[in-house]
Amino acid sequence: MSQNHAYVAIPGTERTAPTELMPHAQAVSPAEPNERIQVTVVLRPEHAEQDEHAAQNRATGESGQRAYLSREELAAARGADPAAIAKIEAFAHQHGLAVVEANPAKRTVILSGTVAALSNAFKVQLTHYTSNEGRFRARSGPVMAPADLAPLIQTVVGLDNRPQLHPRFRALEPHPGHGVAPHAAGTSYTPVEIAQLYDFPAGLDGSGQSIGILEFGGGFKSSDIQTYFTQLSLPVPNVTAVSVDGATNQPTGDPTSADGEVVLDIEVCGAIAPKAHIVVYFAPNSDQGFINAINTAIHDTTNHPSVLSISWGAPEAQWTPATMQAIDQAFQDAALVGVTVFCASGDNGSKDGMPTGRHVDFPASSPNATGCGGTTLESAGGTITREVVWHDAGGGATGGGISAQFPLPSWQAQVKRLRRTRRGRGVPDVSGDASPTTGYQVLVDGQQLVFGGTSAVAPLWAGLITLINQGKQAGQQPPVGFLNPLIYGLPVNSGAFRDITSGTNGAYRAGLGWDSCTGWGSPDGSELGGALGMGGT
Repeated sequence: MSQNHAYVAIPGTERTAPTELMPHAQAVSPAEPNERIQVTVVLRPEHAEQDEHAAQNRATGESGQRAYLSREELAAARGADPAAIAKIEAFAHQHGLAVVEANPAKRTVILSGTVAALSNAFKVQLTHYTSNEGRFRARSGPVMAPADLAPLIQTVVGLDNRPQLHPRFRALEPHPGHGVAPHAAGTSYTPVEIAQLYDFPAGLDGSGQSIGILEFGGGFKSSDIQTYFTQLSLPVPNVTAVSVDGATNQPTGDPTSADGEVVLDIEVCGAIAPKAHIVVYFAPNSDQGFINAINTAIHDTTNHPSVLSISWGAPEAQWTPATMQAIDQAFQDAALVGVTVFCASGDNGSKDGMPTGRHVDFPASSPNATGCGGTTLESAGGTITREVVWHDAGGGATGGGISAQFPLPSWQAQVKRLRRTRRGRGVPDVSGDASPTTGYQVLVDGQQLVFGGTSAVAPLWAGLITLINQGKQAGQQPPVGFLNPLIYGLPVNSGAFRDITSGTNGAYRAGLGWDSCTGWGSPDGSELGGALGMGGT
């Protein structure tokens, strides 16, 4: 039990009232005191790495041959201190809260109680709000904890369950306000055609691999998946839905809803790696839902995904620093067990949807994830004729810029553009076709449509690395794992990327080498596979 009853703020947990960030949000009433809710207490690692170099080195190995931890070894190396968990449990009982789950490997303790009890325990005031995204509960200011417990806690999520994430897909519209364009409108590609244009490795289909996809709303219809892959003359992939915090596969029937995101992700990575097992983790759209979903995927000992695709995000300014750090620590765990994480960099240019300034999207800005930017791709006769930064006149542009949250990682230190600006993590790292005007043909809620957005680029890259992992496994090599140190260490003339040198996302302009619009560029899949140690197939 906590003996020191003096409360202090948990650093980085301050939240702004929804009315300051959500134009249509309105306070309705104080939260119902007797409503029962669950919160997730995220603890700091027992043996926290002093900096990002240590985790990177452990994932790489001294000889350069990556030797990953097992999930059991990860729990021992990075799990929560059992004594810290015991203190949280005692604190919970002191305040009449139930311990739903204590998981040292995930470094989380899930507590259940009434709004009144949890508000008293963490010294917050909870209010119900409504907005065009529905009804939710929110707070402002920091989360508090007893002075002897606060240093053990990274963050507490779930007190505030405001909608946190936005899907990063864009539907092609034939004319503004006139619905969504079908396949026939403009230039569009199947994911198979995109893979061929980018020279993805041939003779591979994802056999023996597992891809994890995180979703925070909507769902998919098995009939759409069956029809889509049959039309492409591909095997219908094995798709499994995993429920996190009670969220399930719930298609709305509206292709412009979150259904569009879910199905785009499945169809893109599934068309590239149709024999891979696709695992879709459905979670509530909140910061608690995100943390619990990513932990579920990383520690999934049933499905063992080696690649994760995340096409949801929000500007860094809309997250708390403590939550971003907790998610980045989870991505660091992913690196240590050999899981590659791809995140869409956003669809609203260098402002990332904020009214003013330069902003980057999180989680793409995490230094332990690979941020995916967007291009406009034109081709003829199966060959790329032109590829530029995605920035459509009618709206929509690739996200990218410099993180205000994360410092410059060691593996980006040689990038001249970053050294001569602010020393922050640069986003994105890689790119691919994202413009709806040269978008992807999909089948969503029974409709044949064309979608784009950096949402398509994350599963595109997830599919590519899945193929490379299959090839590496055939050569008895470990999976790719944390990609960023590898690609930033490649020679300039490796041929693994198509350098995008034309276009702008608003505040940033493309140029030779890495830039804040498209990173290193779009892939030459076969060359990249060779550079990452994949032998011939």
